[in-house]
Amino acid sequence: MLSLNVNNETSRLLAVVLGIPDDFGGTPLLSDCYDPKSREHVEKGTFPTQSNVTKEMKALLEVFLTYGVTVYRPQNIVGLNQIFSRDIGFVIDNKFVLPNIISERTQEVHALNDLHQQIEHLVKTPQHCRVEGGDVMLNNDYVFVGYSEESDFNTFQVARTNSVALEFLQAEFPHKKIKGFELNKSDTNPKENALHLDCCFQPIGRHSALLYEGGFKHQSDVDFLVDFYKKENIIFLNQEEMYHMNSNIFSISPTVVISEMGFLRLNNELRKRGFTVEEVPYSEIAKMEGLLRCSTLPLIRK
Repeated sequence: MLSLNVNNETSRLLAVVLGIPDDFGGTPLLSDCYDPKSREHVEKGTFPTQSNVTKEMKALLEVFLTYGVTVYRPQNIVGLNQIFSRDIGFVIDNKFVLPNIISERTQEVHALNDLHQQIEHLVKTPQHCRVEGGDVMLNNDYVFVGYSEESDFNTFQVARTNSVALEFLQAEFPHKKIKGFELNKSDTNPKENALHLDCCFQPIGRHSALLYEGGFKHQSDVDFLVDFYKKENIIFLNQEEMYHMNSNIFSISPTVVISEMGFLRLNNELRKRGFTVEEVPYSEIAKMEGLLRCSTLPLIRK
């Protein structure tokens, strides 16, 4: 059995589920798009190709192997986009949470059945609870959760986590402080849409963060994060950087991050602050409104 352990976003990574680009289904019909950025690139004729996504995920895999990380992959399902493994499960402490996700993606969960059989503590979310892993951020004693209240949840296709998830997580992990953040949503404009919490915020290092303030519905939530991390420890992102997924990098350790090679300002700022930045090409996958954190599901951190 696997001894799972994840308490934060940045401790040394030992094992991870990495999505797979095989047979990802190519360009979807416009009617089958369920986020505004994918829809934008289908309309423009710039949706990523099989060749490009395969190349980009291979580069990410090579970084993990270089750092000695054990990598698990989902079972391939032909014609199904399985790149974004983050949302189909997440680990808190030693428990693997099986979430209820949008119906269009339920097949992705079954592709991890072999892995699930190796896990002792599997927690199934109740039927009325909706949560995706991109909305769940761990920071030791805290679990930060991006969510939508009922009015937005019932309005927007891109609202993926509801307020019931906060209640469920607090009941399942009573020793944690569950802190919810309402996010701004748009089904039509990717520059106005925070699809998940990791599209506008991410902890890095030992007590630093990336933050796009415009992703949050309430200024009080932004103020909470600025107070929690302190302004000098935050790299603030602008709307264009949010659109290109700058907050969605991934930490291998408190001092090593994987980032997209085109994030010039961010990568330079990270290096100034003492981080080792492993750059990979990932701009094509970003066209599907996901990046490096979205492609990974950490199982064990030191």
